[in-house]
Amino acid sequence: MDEQRFQEYCNFLMSILQAVATDDSPQSVYPLLEENLDKLDENLGQILQFWARETLPQLQPKEAEYVAKVIGKFGNLIQQLTLGNIANHLEIAIVSYQVVATVFTKSAFPQHWATTQINLGNAYLDRIKGDRAENIQEAITAYQHALEILTKSAFPQDWATTQINLGIAYKNRIKGDRAENIEEAITAYQHALEIRTKSAFPQDWAITQTNLGNAYLDRIKGDRAENIEEAITAYQHALEIRTKSAFPQDWVITQTNLGNAYLDRIKGDRAENIEEAITAYQHALEIRKKSAFHQYWAMTQNNLGAAYNKRIKGDRAENIEQAIAYYQHALEIRKKSAFPQEWARTQNNLGIAYKNRIKGDIAENIEQAITAYKNALQIHTPDNLPLDCLKTARNLGNFALENNNWQLAIEGYALAIQA
Repeated sequence: MDEQRFQEYCNFLMSILQAVATDDSPQSVYPLLEENLDKLDENLGQILQFWARETLPQLQPKEAEYVAKVIGKFGNLIQQLTLGNIANHLEIAIVSYQVVATVFTKSAFPQHWATTQINLGNAYLDRIKGDRAENIQEAITAYQHALEILTKSAFPQDWATTQINLGIAYKNRIKGDRAENIEEAITAYQHALEIRTKSAFPQDWAITQTNLGNAYLDRIKGDRAENIEEAITAYQHALEIRTKSAFPQDWVITQTNLGNAYLDRIKGDRAENIEEAITAYQHALEIRKKSAFHQYWAMTQNNLGAAYNKRIKGDRAENIEQAIAYYQHALEIRKKSAFPQEWARTQNNLGIAYKNRIKGDIAENIEQAITAYKNALQIHTPDNLPLDCLKTARNLGNFALENNNWQLAIEGYALAIQA
């Protein structure tokens, strides 16, 4: 970076910190950030780090604390800025919080330090750059640091919020044992519910119930049937607050999750469970219109396809026709170029539907099924997505074998073995 460009960054940094110090509202600060999106990059983070390292030790303690608070507010603002390069914004936010932690240390300012740890954890959890597994690990460490200060007895609400964050981090954790990570997430959510009661914090209670439901639905330990029951109960609790009229988007998310749980349900009548899943997904479509929420609309179409493909009630042939129609709807949005993994999963599902199809020409259905499986295998490769490749290649191999296509069966099974 040449001298002139360096000076431009320094001037911009000073103007931003001055703006935040004067009025830290988004309405005041964001216009200045939006005019200088080209400077919101890693260079700015490095210059902030350098400037803070050189300047803060020279200031009187009260002055250093004031500047650190301003830098922390700047970190919060840039972390929430949606325009420009989000990955760069998060890098700058992380640097900001690291700078703040050099002034507000654990020993001297425990509460400020804990709050900074939470902010740092949130930034690492959302971080785009760097190794995903390491970023989540950094988030967990930061939240655990915060909980050293934010105890349940001293700071109950902050403790509960941090437990939620910790639960989300463990739910997404890549390192460690997957089953244990989910147990940690469940424990954290249950801790949060000790404070986030329905009567005192209804919205927070509903969010936590949804998170808990998601964790139980993915749970590896314990009885699978019981875990799904726990998930359904949690989602139904959430819907007591997340009504269609009051919180339409949250209502949709929870309806979708509930549909997934009913589709996987082991207890109860299988036919009725599938009907419940269909009803929940159809509820979701009341809000998730194609024009406004095209990705979510496509996901719900795919879910409905899966439900109709498994449906027991109604006419079997008609159910499969419905499933095919829903998958084809999903593929209107799930293009290979834009959403390759989602496209491939829907292609695999479409292959299954054509394999089961009763209506139409048998030879044509066979060709359609093979084409769909082969489409999916363009993305579901042994190197890229081995588990998905195994499932799709096995589907292709089994289907080819059923139809005496020995060569294709060998190709499918060989690919499955490779995965």
